[in-house]
Amino acid sequence: MGFVLGYPEILLAVICFVSLHYLSSGSPHRLPTNWPFVGMLPSLLINANRVHDWTTQLLARSGCTFVFKGPWFTNLNIVGTCDPANVHYILSTNFSNFERGYELKEIFDVLGDGIFNSDSDLWRKQRKISHMFVNHPRFRQFSDKTSREKVENGLIPVIEYVVKQGSVVDLQDVFQRFTFDSTYILISGMDPRSLSIQFPKVPFAEALDDAEEVIFHRDSRPKSYWKFQRWLQIGKERKMARAWKTLDQLIGDCITKKREQLRTKPKEEENSGLLTSLMKEQDVDSKSDKFLRDAIINFMIAGRDTVSAGLTWFFYLVSKNPLVETKIIEELKVNISSKGRKLLDAEEVRGLVYLHGALCESLRLYPPVPIQHKTPLRRDVLPSGHIVDSKTKIFISSYAMARMEDIWGKDCLEFKPERWISENGGIKFEPSYKFLAFNAGPRTCLGKEVAFTQMKLVVATLIYNYQFQVVEGHPVSPKMSVILHMKHGLMARVQRRLVI
Repeated sequence: MGFVLGYPEILLAVICFVSLHYLSSGSPHRLPTNWPFVGMLPSLLINANRVHDWTTQLLARSGCTFVFKGPWFTNLNIVGTCDPANVHYILSTNFSNFERGYELKEIFDVLGDGIFNSDSDLWRKQRKISHMFVNHPRFRQFSDKTSREKVENGLIPVIEYVVKQGSVVDLQDVFQRFTFDSTYILISGMDPRSLSIQFPKVPFAEALDDAEEVIFHRDSRPKSYWKFQRWLQIGKERKMARAWKTLDQLIGDCITKKREQLRTKPKEEENSGLLTSLMKEQDVDSKSDKFLRDAIINFMIAGRDTVSAGLTWFFYLVSKNPLVETKIIEELKVNISSKGRKLLDAEEVRGLVYLHGALCESLRLYPPVPIQHKTPLRRDVLPSGHIVDSKTKIFISSYAMARMEDIWGKDCLEFKPERWISENGGIKFEPSYKFLAFNAGPRTCLGKEVAFTQMKLVVATLIYNYQFQVVEGHPVSPKMSVILHMKHGLMARVQRRLVI
């Protein structure tokens, strides 16, 4: 009943927030006041709808590391950092001392024991299985084939339909449908066909979005607050319960269909996907419905959400920087042999240097996963001198890191693909603890190359064949979610491009 007893304190904190609003919203250059009893919670609540930019401001004023003090009756004590030295120490040098921890696993409980939500031996086991699957040549071929076919049979027909209708389209929705279908195929071998001119309702994808939104809500509130909501099944926690039920039902159906397919067609391996590989594992635990369910939901988030968010922000930035678009087109003209066609191949786009730099720059400014969480197992001292222990939550903000002049230079806010191109015209390397779009250290994303290939294929095909213009006046801001989606989507008009 501890969470029930905490509810009056939460109400008191909200009251304090209202009464202290004018006191705590003075100079924009002032750090949050650590008030008696409620700590810095009023400032957090005031800035909850712009938390990424607020965090950036705090870290910029604090030398890239800031200690947030929550109310005394909560465990909301956080060390926020974007200091590359701290990031390298946490994610690489002393990796064994920094885990997600029990509290974060509880916040992200809908992910179960999947690779994103596990530590120690369980994480290593899943990492090994995922590594074998993602790095197998057959998977790479399957991935390239899936992406190309989904571009040809899903993406291009939808864009052509929008062009003919002369209508406005939400590019974020289009990219989410593209990556949802592609990832689902890689998992199950089956195409849900959500990317079509009918724009059908996609309960699985909607449930994922809802779950990610609630996770973010939990992560920025005292535990007693969201646990009380969960106990009463009200507010955001009611949305989580519905989303969880939907996900379990749909994933369960997927597992059942795959088991039946393997029973009736045991020798069929082509286009079998992740599920087939896991079900054929010798390890009995890897065949359980619980293990498969957790693997699917984690793989869906990795494949669907991060790539679609990256594509959405990329097209937004390119629409605001026509010179970058021109340079991408010039590179495509030089490197693509056959003119006037709509469909490109994965091999054609892998070596495009300027396009690679543009994608890196977009991922730098708008990383799909803007915040990472860590918890020390033992007392430790970060390179910045900050002392942390097992009661400390560490938030690493890659969103803020991209906006630090000391890290990326005076032009850090500019969309500048050239920053990724070396003097000899190749790709310029930046250490992963400075460019965190694909994580760093032992948890570096296994699907990095797959993601780059898929994004390059989509971007090159669309920019080579079409012109996109974001609707004038359309509001663009990050959605408050663990994935950096756009709050209002990305509404754009599309025209065919005349390729010379």
